[in-house]
Amino acid sequence: MIRFLALGSYVYQSATAIILIFAVSHMLPPESYTTFSLALASSQLLCVLMFEWLQLAGVRFLSSARGDDAIRLRSSLFTAAALSTVALVLVGGTVSLFGKLPVSVIALGLALAVLQGWSDLHLMTIRVSGRLGAAALLLAARASLLLAGAAAGATLYGNAEATLAGLLMGYGIGFLLGSLADRALLQWKLRRTTRSDLIDFCRYGMLAAAASVIHLSVPVAIRFIVIGRSDGLGPAASAGFSLALDLLQRPFTVLVSAIHTVNYPDVVVQFDRGSNRDAKRATARLFEFIICSTAIMLGGLIAFMPDAGRILVPHDILASFLATAPAAAIFYFLHLHLQTTTAVIPHLRKSALRLVVVAACQLMMVSTWSSAAALGGLSPPVVLAGAAITTVVVILSASGPTIQFGAFPRLSLLVATVLATVVIGSLAGVGSEPFILLVGKVAVSASAVALIAWQGDFLMLAERAD
Repeated sequence: MIRFLALGSYVYQSATAIILIFAVSHMLPPESYTTFSLALASSQLLCVLMFEWLQLAGVRFLSSARGDDAIRLRSSLFTAAALSTVALVLVGGTVSLFGKLPVSVIALGLALAVLQGWSDLHLMTIRVSGRLGAAALLLAARASLLLAGAAAGATLYGNAEATLAGLLMGYGIGFLLGSLADRALLQWKLRRTTRSDLIDFCRYGMLAAAASVIHLSVPVAIRFIVIGRSDGLGPAASAGFSLALDLLQRPFTVLVSAIHTVNYPDVVVQFDRGSNRDAKRATARLFEFIICSTAIMLGGLIAFMPDAGRILVPHDILASFLATAPAAAIFYFLHLHLQTTTAVIPHLRKSALRLVVVAACQLMMVSTWSSAAALGGLSPPVVLAGAAITTVVVILSASGPTIQFGAFPRLSLLVATVLATVVIGSLAGVGSEPFILLVGKVAVSASAVALIAWQGDFLMLAERAD
């Protein structure tokens, strides 16, 4: 049950993130929402840049640590986080000098990156220490605080600065709650930090995190290239494009993060301590869970986005949003699998340099295509479609280690998932009025999801993980 609670907390976080984006897009004028969107995306990029390597190293080294070793590793981890905070402020402040955002927005974005990084790191240490339930509850509480803070700021003041300040307050209160629930951070002692731990963290974590940062830079680069095009999209078109990019990345990211949280540690154990056969079986099951769940989600997003958009998206940006949403969903689906699925075997083998090379190739190819397409006056959906095709090429080129390892999902399950995804996605052409049609769409989609869950035995997979 604890595993299901962890999955549920990630789903809840995803839902609140979607609601937050819709709510803020309604409360802010298009120009302010575009500023908010750019500041938030840049803040998240900086957070990953400075803290992701500690997340990766922490999961790898702390999961099996106990007693004094765990205390020492946590102290070293928090010391490294303090050093990263100083670097984040210096690097972020310097880079912001060359940007066009107001100083107040830049300062709020940097503060958001710092608090998000520390909050995520602390939740990770709680989770790997065996308190998965506590971490799940704290994650859900933080998501609620972020939604309430952003909505309050946007409602009261109606500008990007107040909305970002509301998010900052949510992270701050969430971090305080986490510190009260788990005193590991309060027990941090600098004298317990060891140089060897910091070197180990850097050796694996920094390269792996560099790959994550580069991957995260890809949609940010597309955003700046398209919005900054010389002919200009206009406020409504820019806001609709930004909303699609904001909204459709989060569900995939949260879903895969939840699956990794529950199942990836078992894969690591089998890879490090089990037989080669057990390692292949565990990895193949992880692949099945990720591929099938994200494919079904892709179909659901395409099917129900028109209905949700007409209800939740402001009318003046609805046309731009609906035109961009399908291409954005497909791009993020492929982008996520390049970042996670094809990277599982290199992570297990600690081949972090390979991850960096693959990520750099994607960034270079997608940025080249997007720049050429923007200069050619192509529409944002076409830019995203080309970026998706480019990402497929990189996935095929980077699949060598996975193929050599031999961890293959069941072909019958993949075929059934593709058919279910097509069936669900095709429901986008079915209207939601009268209401019985919407009920029918939901029933067909739920039936397809249940069929894939049954055939893949995914509910039992999470249960067996306990």
